[in-house]
Amino acid sequence: MTAATHSGASLDPTRKAFYHGLLRQMVQLRRFEERAGEAYAQGRIGGFCHLYIGQEAVATGAISALRDDDYLFASYREHAHALVRGTPARAVMAELFGKATGCSGGKGGSMHLFDAPRHFLGGHAIVGSHIPIAAGAGFAIKSRGTDQVAVCFFGEAAVNIGAFHETLNMAALWELPAIFICENNRYGMGTALERAAAVYDIAHRACSYDMASETADGMDVLAMYEVTARAVERARERKLPTLIEARTYRYMGHSMADPIHGHYRTKEELEEQKARDPIEHLTGLLREGELLTDAERDALRQSVEEEIADAVQFADESPDPEPGALYTDVYAD
Repeated sequence: MTAATHSGASLDPTRKAFYHGLLRQMVQLRRFEERAGEAYAQGRIGGFCHLYIGQEAVATGAISALRDDDYLFASYREHAHALVRGTPARAVMAELFGKATGCSGGKGGSMHLFDAPRHFLGGHAIVGSHIPIAAGAGFAIKSRGTDQVAVCFFGEAAVNIGAFHETLNMAALWELPAIFICENNRYGMGTALERAAAVYDIAHRACSYDMASETADGMDVLAMYEVTARAVERARERKLPTLIEARTYRYMGHSMADPIHGHYRTKEELEEQKARDPIEHLTGLLREGELLTDAERDALRQSVEEEIADAVQFADESPDPEPGALYTDVYAD
């Protein structure tokens, strides 16, 4: 398994707009999740709510390497993945609020975001349950003879699920155009750091299935883009699967019901990890390369602030689903 990192010395000035797009995307994800956390604390979001703060580089970098017609699957910490795929912030926030204007018609909530027209197929609350579904999409792609790719995001705790190993085995044997991205945020549900490390040893050994595998710095958006681009080329051109371990860190607790620190990590550990913040990392690289001015940074942040404020207002003012919507298909004509 090789490690993927990125050096700021290799920034291409002709790709300034691309870099700015990555930075704006991560800022959008951060601000969206911050406002979602506030709304949850105020009782405007019901059920569970799992925030992605700290992991923005993984979804942003990886999904930016895909085409719009590639299939995308995620676990229950998926607000960011839907936003990067292109689901409007209004539709995602409204879904969190349980409103009829949400991307799942208010029926799914935080853990079940779907956007079928954009090939974003969940939002899956059962740990590891979507991994074989993603392989099914890869099988369909291969059967149809198209050059699409199926990409599946999941947390490190999912590699304890039998379906993970069964799926990787099938994907390798059948040579499916699938990419499995394990977001190792170090604290899978119900795990301590030591157990998480043991789980990852299992993940690495799973590549005895003769599947390509790479480890990437999940706090570096450019590294995530590059490692995913290589996996996409492998899947699109040669119909071969890849397992990517993205080593990242979430700043929040497992869910909004969980404290930020205190049960299983210290405040000092959290602050140490924040020194590797993906947004600040890319900002620093761009400033060093003279590709980002203070005015550009401020304008970017103001644009995001206005977009997310609009999304919250839209969600607040949207209607609740009608009772009869329980029996209708959100994507029916």
